[in-house]
Amino acid sequence: MTKLLVKLNNWLTRLRRRRIAPDELLLLIPHCLQIQTCEHNVRGDLTQCQRCGRCPIDGLIALKEKYGVSIELVSGGRKAVAAAKDKKIKGIVAVACGKELAAGLKAVFPKAVVAVMNAQPEGPCVNTTVDIEAVEAAIQSFLKA
Repeated sequence: MTKLLVKLNNWLTRLRRRRIAPDELLLLIPHCLQIQTCEHNVRGDLTQCQRCGRCPIDGLIALKEKYGVSIELVSGGRKAVAAAKDKKIKGIVAVACGKELAAGLKAVFPKAVVAVMNAQPEGPCVNTTVDIEAVEAAIQSFLKA
C-alpha cells in the first residue's frame, strides 16, 4: 500500500508540472544512507563527508552542487517535516523508506514532493542505498528550464 501511495503522489506531483528555482527545492535525505563504519559523522554537518564514495552521500552532495538545490540530512520524520515547512521551500525531493515517506507526504501536504524510496539491503535504517539517477530525475522534474 505504501508503494502505491508513493507512486500516486509522484504521478500527481509531476502532473502538476510545478517549476521552481533551485534555491526553492529541498533534497531531504535520511542519515541511514551513511555507511555505519564511516569515521566521519555527517549527521550534524554534511561538509564533514570525505566524499569517499562508499555510500550514496557523495553522489547526493554532487547533485546538490550540480543543480544548486538545498540539501538536508535528517535523523527522523520530525526533523524532515520541520525542514520541509520552511516557507522558502516550494518543492521537495525526499529520500526515505516507504513508511517514513508515507508519513512525511501527509505531514507536509500540500507542498509538492517527489518521493524516492531507498533500498534496505541490510535491513531498516542500516547502510541503506538510493538510486542516484532516480534522485536526479526527481530534481530535474522540478527545476525551471
